[in-house]
Amino acid sequence: MADHPVLEGFSPAVREWFGASFPEPTPPQVQGWPAIRSGAHTLVCAPTGSGKTLTAFLSSIDRLVTPTDEPIDPKARTRVLYISPLRALAFDVEKNLRSPLMGIRLAAERLGVPFVEPSVAMRTGDTSAKDRQALSRRPVDLLITTPESLYLMLTSEVRSTLVNVDTIIIDEIHAMATTKRGAHLMLSLERLERLTKKPPQRIGLSATQRPLEEIAHFLGGHQADGRRRPVTIVDAGVRKTL
Repeated sequence: MADHPVLEGFSPAVREWFGASFPEPTPPQVQGWPAIRSGAHTLVCAPTGSGKTLTAFLSSIDRLVTPTDEPIDPKARTRVLYISPLRALAFDVEKNLRSPLMGIRLAAERLGVPFVEPSVAMRTGDTSAKDRQALSRRPVDLLITTPESLYLMLTSEVRSTLVNVDTIIIDEIHAMATTKRGAHLMLSLERLERLTKKPPQRIGLSATQRPLEEIAHFLGGHQADGRRRPVTIVDAGVRKTL
């Protein structure tokens, strides 16, 4: 259903691919895409298998595959950070990203519209020194990483490759919201915010955890004046009837 109203804001190639791949958008997508496309910090709560990862990624993918007249600094081209607390989850996301990118490229070819091939890579504790050096020399558009690897990047010269990051996606955020690891990640995000040219949009993906208001507070954190950053909560969780 490529003509679903919630898809109207996306480029023709993305709409064509989605309509050919899925019968219709899922509830987290219907509720989440308007908030994410508006630029608001957004927490998406939905059960596994509901399409919440694509909810988070599709707007970023759409921007990356669409040609722009803005010059791209090859030394600081990373615009999207996907942060996963689990390395295995990071591997899954990289694999699942390849399929949409290929599908959108083919859709663009069918429609005869321009398409930019985004570069995607992963940096975790398992990434070899050789691959880390390659990433520092040739940053990618979308970087998949872990909280610890982000911290190491921010404490090295590699941090200069992150100045154009405009979107941060945090998966399984509920698993970190009450931990020291989560507090450490949020400190890294504040350091990143001071580094980037503009404050990045924060998108959190959560399983059906409660209270969502506290997880949203954790995701948004506080501005320099002490006020909470506003976060839009997209609650597509399934409640069991007792």
